Amino acid sequence: MLRVAICGTFAASLEPRVRARLATPCEITLADEKSVVSRMPDVDVLVTMAFTRDMANAAKRLRLIQVPGAGLDRIDRFAVPPGTWLANVYGHETGIAEYVLGAMLTLTRDLVRLDAALRRGTWESQWAVGGEPPAPFPELAGKTLGILGYGRIGQCLAPRARAFDMTVLAIRRDVSQADAHATVRGPEALDDVLAQSDGLAITLPLTNDTRGLLGKRELSSMKRTAVLVNVARAEVVDEDALYAALAARTIAAAALDVWYRYPTSAGATLPARRPFHELPNVLMTPHISGWTEGMMSARARVIAENIERAARGEPPLNLIPPSG
Repeated sequence: MLRVAICGTFAASLEPRVRARLATPCEITLADEKSVVSRMPDVDVLVTMAFTRDMANAAKRLRLIQVPGAGLDRIDRFAVPPGTWLANVYGHETGIAEYVLGAMLTLTRDLVRLDAALRRGTWESQWAVGGEPPAPFPELAGKTLGILGYGRIGQCLAPRARAFDMTVLAIRRDVSQADAHATVRGPEALDDVLAQSDGLAITLPLTNDTRGLLGKRELSSMKRTAVLVNVARAEVVDEDALYAALAARTIAAAALDVWYRYPTSAGATLPARRPFHELPNVLMTPHISGWTEGMMSARARVIAENIERAARGEPPLNLIPPSG
């Protein structure tokens, strides 16, 4: 019988859906990153967001490391045992694309502040008696959306932005393929895309090349009316530079769904060193842009399929090439 270990809180949230899709008899256990090490000698498939050398050294029969997300940030790819497959999953593209547009609408229309004011009985609108109406809000129609990283998420976002009558400019390394929804350019066009964008969606992976890609110089080159939405990894944008730009209104606003600090224990955890929570022009969400029913179903389906493939000795879907 195939033995499957599901490690970590996020992976465990998918366990019922994965189990329901399995036809092959499996022994499934839940564990955390520490306790799973002692179980590794008997594990055939490990579903985990993190893979360490301790896990690798304890593994005896590991066939597949299945990451239940897209990112490989916490996978030590050089520790993957020879002959062990590594795979990831996607399925979050639609939810994140919808989040980006929703966040831009929320910020450009100032919906959070208006909601809070109306709950106090204050009408910050043309309907107020005895006061000046606010300046009209901008529309997304006719504006330019820049997308940094034109992979699955970016390509899902672009047609939705076009449905709002936006112009889409995208940056990716491979520009060999034409795209019907965006003008796609290489990394050398970054400065030009930043300067033209009314909205900027960051959807690229965190690598040595992208860490700190946007710093003080890059942010200061953007329009003062621009809205930045980060759904990739926080470290793509320099934390100090981003806080300073938002505090000084060098850029108008930001929606941040990915953070510089994450909880390591129960209780309150502020998500950054800098006090973004004190800024009124920041929409803060706890890394939930892709947390949708569609994502859960899509990921459970692929994970179950890959467990079945491992049982048959077949390579998994979304196979990640070996490192080194």
